Amino acid sequence: MTLKRVEGPPPTPKPFVPPEIPLEPMLRDEKYPAKEHFAKVLAYLKEHDPTFDANGVLYLEAQKLRMNEDNDQEAPFRQRRHFFYLTGCEAPDCYIVYDLKTMKSTLFIPPIVDDDVIWSGLPLLKEEALQKYDVDDVQTTTSLLTFLTTLSSRTIYAIQHQISQPFHHSTLQTTTLKTAIDESRVVKTSYELALLRHANAVTRHAHYAVMRSVSTAPHEMLLEGNFLQACMAHRCRHQAYSPIVATGTDASTLHYVHNDKRIEKGKTLNLLLDAGAEWRCYAADVTRTFPVSGKWTKESRAVYEIVLRQQTECMEMLKEGVVWDELHAHAHRVAIDGLLKLGVLKGDAKEIFDARASVPFFPHGLGHYLGLDTHDTGGHANYDDPDPMYRYLRVRGKLPAGCVITVEPGVYFSQFQLEPALKDPKIAKFIDRDVLERYWSVGGVRIEDDVLVLKNGFENLTKIPRGVQDMEDIVNGADI
Repeated sequence: MTLKRVEGPPPTPKPFVPPEIPLEPMLRDEKYPAKEHFAKVLAYLKEHDPTFDANGVLYLEAQKLRMNEDNDQEAPFRQRRHFFYLTGCEAPDCYIVYDLKTMKSTLFIPPIVDDDVIWSGLPLLKEEALQKYDVDDVQTTTSLLTFLTTLSSRTIYAIQHQISQPFHHSTLQTTTLKTAIDESRVVKTSYELALLRHANAVTRHAHYAVMRSVSTAPHEMLLEGNFLQACMAHRCRHQAYSPIVATGTDASTLHYVHNDKRIEKGKTLNLLLDAGAEWRCYAADVTRTFPVSGKWTKESRAVYEIVLRQQTECMEMLKEGVVWDELHAHAHRVAIDGLLKLGVLKGDAKEIFDARASVPFFPHGLGHYLGLDTHDTGGHANYDDPDPMYRYLRVRGKLPAGCVITVEPGVYFSQFQLEPALKDPKIAKFIDRDVLERYWSVGGVRIEDDVLVLKNGFENLTKIPRGVQDMEDIVNGADI
């Protein structure tokens, strides 16, 4: 083979420059509000713990850095969320002590170890930590044991199974602190909302990168890589959870994990992308379903329209005090109405609802709280609920203003869900098997946005289009 010689200098490659996503001024100029969070936790303890000791101490430990087995590399690190909530500190092997008598917080960080610096560089320094975090004092962990001896005879509020240090002659109370933090995390501070908005902004660009490349991608893993690249281009190294990149019938698997199937042109109908960036420990959680070819099939479009109606109507009902269980039930009623119009279901809508015949098509909950965790705390789920419609509903009861919740209805055609249903005479009588056959290839459709509940409405933090035509347009190259 003869290569053609090109005269002159080689062309200069064009560098990839991602579009800028500016930080809100609050995130640039202010510290993570650890003391504001501490005040919320303290107020909860005072109100709900009849034995609360106002002269006690709050004590939390960061996650420890661990090494991979038989390997000299660190295992992936994830900070303990309860520790982060009261510190804003992402560093491992740290400790925080809140003295309730003096209202003073002391953060303990690892000391400088020369050998570690040679291999890994400088760790967090005391002066840097004091400037960076919303704490009163910073010491190294070399002084931790001595400091703890000064707490003798005090009540120590800590989290069970997260205590590695001895507390001699102190009363350890491990039953209320975790709950206090869990409940305090439900209503977000303005700083937390700014973090969640930024995580959503990065997620928007990453979803867009996948939608724009799906028509030429040979397999799911390449699309996962495109999502990760877009996140890291905007300085989001970590994912809020493992991305779900499910094509074809695998979109009916709720938490699909493989992400390795080939995309067969002309055969694979849809892709369900459930993925969210993490920004400073705060999660985005977004799902879009779209046609691989850039054009819906008749069946896929019909199912997508049902799910879009589910989400739109449930979001319009959001406001302070709404009962989440009732919105979840409404989503089921919309699914029943839509599947009756398609002919997949037959019979009386109320009887179908009462028989829970829609559950095999929509087996999960309408959504969950979002924040430091993807499935955030304070939802009071009841996984032992005998009613299958509510068993996997992660939030129960009234929603407070200031909470952030995902709204993620879906309709699925999973053989592992529907085959048992077709053998149950109480449910099978409502399903038209012949019509159902036309929808197996759709797999599943889910649409998910992250929503802030307000006193008289909501704010959608997810700025990704979700209309029927929008999905086609973006896959075909339209800007968003």
